[in-house]
Amino acid sequence: METGFIYCLLLSGPNAGQSLTPEQVNQWQPADGLLWLHLRYSAADVIEWINNAQLPATETDTLLAEHTRPRALSTADGILMALRGVNLNPNSAPEDMVSMRVFAQPQRIISTCERPLQSVKDIAQQIISSPGSIDSSADFLISLCERLTHRKVELIHNLEDELDNLDEQVSEHSSQTLRSDIAELRKQTVILRRYFSPQRDAFSRLLNDSHLLFNTEHKLRIREINEVLIRVIEDLDAVRDRASVTQEQLQSVQSEQLNKRLYFLSLISAIFLPLGFLTGLLGVNIGGIPGTDSHLAFSLFCAGLFAIIALQMWLFYRFKWL
Repeated sequence: METGFIYCLLLSGPNAGQSLTPEQVNQWQPADGLLWLHLRYSAADVIEWINNAQLPATETDTLLAEHTRPRALSTADGILMALRGVNLNPNSAPEDMVSMRVFAQPQRIISTCERPLQSVKDIAQQIISSPGSIDSSADFLISLCERLTHRKVELIHNLEDELDNLDEQVSEHSSQTLRSDIAELRKQTVILRRYFSPQRDAFSRLLNDSHLLFNTEHKLRIREINEVLIRVIEDLDAVRDRASVTQEQLQSVQSEQLNKRLYFLSLISAIFLPLGFLTGLLGVNIGGIPGTDSHLAFSLFCAGLFAIIALQMWLFYRFKWL
C-alpha cells in the first residue's frame, strides 16, 4: 500500500537533514531534534496516524479537512495555519490553488495537503542539501510563506504579460477568441482574489500574534511577506480592472465594425431601391409598356439605370455619406 508520508525530515540536532521512516517517526522524541512531517491527508495510514497523535480536536480536524479557507490561529500548543499555493502541477490551472495546512509546535511541524506543491518541494530540497539552514518552527513557517508568496508574484507577472498580449490582439484584430480569452482572464482574477485576501489576513494575524515561536526578527520578515502579498493583491486588482477596460475596448471595436457593415448594407440598399422600383414597374405583364417595339429600348433603359447609380453616388459623396 502506498504511504501518505511524503517527507519525514529532521530540521535540527545532530541528524539534521536526515529522512525518517514511518516506523522511526513513531519512535521520535523531542530530544532527537525538530521534526517535520509532510503528509497526504487522504491516505489511510495518515488518517490513522493523525487520529492517534493525541492532537487537539481543532488541529486534527483542520489537518484532515478536505476544504479549508486561508487562516492563522494561535493555540496553546503552537500555531495552526491553512494556506493556499499556486498550482504548478502538469495540466492544471494555476488559479486552482493547492490547499495546505500546517500545525507548528516548538519541536514538531505537521503539514498536510493532497496535491504536490512546488514550495514544499523546494523547502525539502533545501533541508536535505543544507542541513540546519531551517532549524526552528518559526523559520520553517516564514520560509514556507515566502515561497508561497513568491509563486504568487510570478503568477501575477504572467497574468500581466497575458493581458498585454490580449491588448495587442485587440488593437490588431488578430484573434477570433479574444472575448473568451479576456473572460477567462477575468475569471482567474476573481478566483485568485478569493484566496489571496484571506491569506493576507492570515499573515496580518501572525504579525499581531505574540506567540513564543516568533521573535522580533521573525515578525519583521512576516511584515515584509505581508507587504509583498498586499502589493500582489493590488497588482491583481489592477489586472482585473485592465481586463475590464480591454473587454470594453473589444466590445467597442466589434460594435464599430458591425456599424460599418450595417452602414455599408444600408448604402447598397439605398442604391438598389430605385433600380428595383423601375425594373419592377417595367416588368409588369400588361400593355402600354414603353419601348416594347424598339430594339434600343433595353440599352437605353440600362444606360438610364447606370445614370441613376452615378447620380446617387455623387449625392452620397456630396453629403459625405461615403
